[in-house]
Amino acid sequence: MSLSVYPARSSSERKQFITMVWDLYQDDPNWVPPLIADRKKLLNAEKNPFWRHADMEMFLAKQDGKIVGRIAAIINWAHNQIHEDKVGFFGFFESENKVSTAHSLFGAAAEWLAERDIEVMRGPVNPSINDEVGLLVDGFNDPPQILMNYNPEYYSALIESYGLTKVKDLYAWRLTPDFLSPKLNRVQEAVRKRENLKVRTFRFSPKSAFKEDIEILREIYNRAWEPNWGAVKMNRDEFNALATDLKQMAAKDLVLLVEANAQPIGFALALPDINQALIRNRKGGMIGALWHLVTGKKRIKRGRIIVLGVAPEFQRRGIDGALYYEIGTRMVHNHGYVEAEASWVLDDNEMMNRAAKMLKGEIYKTYRLYDKTIKEN
Repeated sequence: MSLSVYPARSSSERKQFITMVWDLYQDDPNWVPPLIADRKKLLNAEKNPFWRHADMEMFLAKQDGKIVGRIAAIINWAHNQIHEDKVGFFGFFESENKVSTAHSLFGAAAEWLAERDIEVMRGPVNPSINDEVGLLVDGFNDPPQILMNYNPEYYSALIESYGLTKVKDLYAWRLTPDFLSPKLNRVQEAVRKRENLKVRTFRFSPKSAFKEDIEILREIYNRAWEPNWGAVKMNRDEFNALATDLKQMAAKDLVLLVEANAQPIGFALALPDINQALIRNRKGGMIGALWHLVTGKKRIKRGRIIVLGVAPEFQRRGIDGALYYEIGTRMVHNHGYVEAEASWVLDDNEMMNRAAKMLKGEIYKTYRLYDKTIKEN
């Protein structure tokens, strides 16, 4: 039978879109099964506020009665408005190792985007720059950290064979406790004194304090990341939804705000790498996930510094170093982590890459974003 690619619109097709990955990855020891309930929520237009300013069509590829691939075509209208371009995205790409299957999926996504006046297709993003981003192209030796992508090595060949070319690389830096050196401690203490800094933990309660701190984080996040390539500000509903999700997995002492003269100017967030427990949850169910998180808590020996930023007017003054030292100290001494991942960092973000290198970090995983012109203007 010939290969067919078709939109996944019914409830059963949307479920297949989520669960087809089990056939592709079930024998891969480094694959961390997604939580099915989380994927449903991510793709649900009623539950995920991202879809209030974005559109998507999901496609499945089937041959001989078996699902052999999937892809989503995504238009983030907020991105196009901010960057004044006509870029659309592909995401959630999965495929058997066949060029014909991959090309059919990319063709379906490109056609859908071009019909809506999109000129460039970029990806993978699942589904936005504020979610899981990039194709893993280097660093397949161990499982991904929490909220980072993972894929087979052959995906890059499939993607590039369609004419998609690199537009950006994203680095994941591995840090060990070695970076907590006496020299860094002296430097960050001097910065704290010079800038009159106070580092405090995020207030998870009462509810009014939680809401107040969330809004502080959102304001700093949007200002600090605005100059970054591809950045899209998060509105209040999006940020609140993200905060609610992260609250379930956060370690309360690893969400930090830094104040200068009592004014909030930056924050850092690290998450326990719960993937070290969830990798055993092979069916992707919520009950199983809770069981493995409870029984496998002692297996979690690393964390991911998911975000660390300072307001633009306070950058290049060493404040990021003070935040790194504080959150690193807590990860090592409070949680016993033997390593951390700082991710992701744009390949041309000289300030953050230089800081990671100064902290004795090493780039141990690289993720790639690709572009292809699909319609001439």
